[in-house]
Amino acid sequence: MGTLYYGDSGTPIGIEDRALAHVKFAITTKLRRGESFTLSWMHPDDQPRGRSTIWVHPTIPLRFVFDEPEAPELNREWIEDLLRSANSTGGILLVVEHIDTEEPRSDTQPVIAA
Repeated sequence: MGTLYYGDSGTPIGIEDRALAHVKFAITTKLRRGESFTLSWMHPDDQPRGRSTIWVHPTIPLRFVFDEPEAPELNREWIEDLLRSANSTGGILLVVEHIDTEEPRSDTQPVIAA
């Protein structure tokens, strides 16, 4: 489980390492261009029901901390989905990775932890 530290907030945001690697790529791509956007996620089951959103801006400090020492192989389709959503009025909505498997996965399953 990785962690996203945003601004001077005392509340770290726990995100699965693989998801955090993809979000990091999308966020740094947008910030390198000087673009601002929102990042939203559904609260995990162990937190009160709801969702959270942060405004991501080039002047607000970010730090990505990964538990795994090795970087995962990135899924280009997932990155493109994140970047496309970052360009929408709704901003990035953090959802599980789209993987072709025999069992369908829910797009609303949270990847954020307490």
